[in-house]
Amino acid sequence: MGLNSAIPNPPNVGVTSGEESFSASRWTHGNLFFPTRIVVNSLRVSRVKRRMFSRSEESISIGQVASVKISTGMIWSDIVIESTGGTDPITSHGHRKGDAVRIRDLVESFQAAGRR
Repeated sequence: MGLNSAIPNPPNVGVTSGEESFSASRWTHGNLFFPTRIVVNSLRVSRVKRRMFSRSEESISIGQVASVKISTGMIWSDIVIESTGGTDPITSHGHRKGDAVRIRDLVESFQAAGRR
């Protein structure tokens, strides 16, 4: 027997469709307890770093992304996302190569969709 609520579900405010999150490996420097996450959606690219009692977040609008650089080592990849605004780039290390390539592809596809 199912119960239907008279109150409809509220819309997902602040949630963007197509959002993907990529976590760095815990085996890399600075990521042991709280691994860095790169979150990509149609509006922005964000780097989220948690700490014990806080978190820091940097973001660049998709339209302001100038380049995505991937440096691949033996096991892990480093990602540098530069902006056209001259601000500091978003950097993250310790991602799998496949994740780094997926981040680049997502940014490029969202930029192409925004130009249409």
